Amino acid sequence: MPTSTARTLKGPRRLVRRSARRSPSPRWQFLRGFLKHPVMVGSIIPSSRILIEKMLGRVDWENTKVFVEYGPGVGTFTRPILEKLGADARLVTIDTNADFTRYLKESIDDPRLIAVTGSAADVENILEDRGLPKADFVLSGLPFSTLPPGVGDAIAKATSEVIRPGGAFLVYQFSPKVRDFIAPHFDKIDRGFEWINVPPATLFWAWKKNGEALD
Repeated sequence: MPTSTARTLKGPRRLVRRSARRSPSPRWQFLRGFLKHPVMVGSIIPSSRILIEKMLGRVDWENTKVFVEYGPGVGTFTRPILEKLGADARLVTIDTNADFTRYLKESIDDPRLIAVTGSAADVENILEDRGLPKADFVLSGLPFSTLPPGVGDAIAKATSEVIRPGGAFLVYQFSPKVRDFIAPHFDKIDRGFEWINVPPATLFWAWKKNGEALD
């Protein structure tokens, strides 16, 4: 007995609905990542658009060829960065959570994005292995104050060595203690604050004026 047209159409529709149910929303993916790795995720709620624009407002996009993001999560910053980034630039995201890396690869179809599962402390090797030069800017939302002992110091030191002269380390945190980690390695640090975020965040722009980190 031939299959009816209505029944034939229902098959693909069922597959689409099942696929949609299997694909977690960004907020659910973010929450799941927080529950699995609470020490490595700074907040249970993604950053606000106002915070994002303020944090990225000091980036020299015209002269940015390599941008690095630590702890991209579900891409709350990743997508706005790609919107501003030049066509020949590269965005390298580094996350210890393989679920987040996989989510970015599956949800963002952009050849400029290089999503890596790894530690921010290995940023130099990650760029070198992919034939990329020093970074122009590095962004981080990692919760430095709750990272395991020694990890925050290692990330701050590695970041200072991988940023080109004139570049900056952009950090948004819910604790101002992060300044203790980055201050020994950068020449100038600007500070800001954003109330329109949950929770409110302290912002830092740590600049490299020359090619060498301070002692």
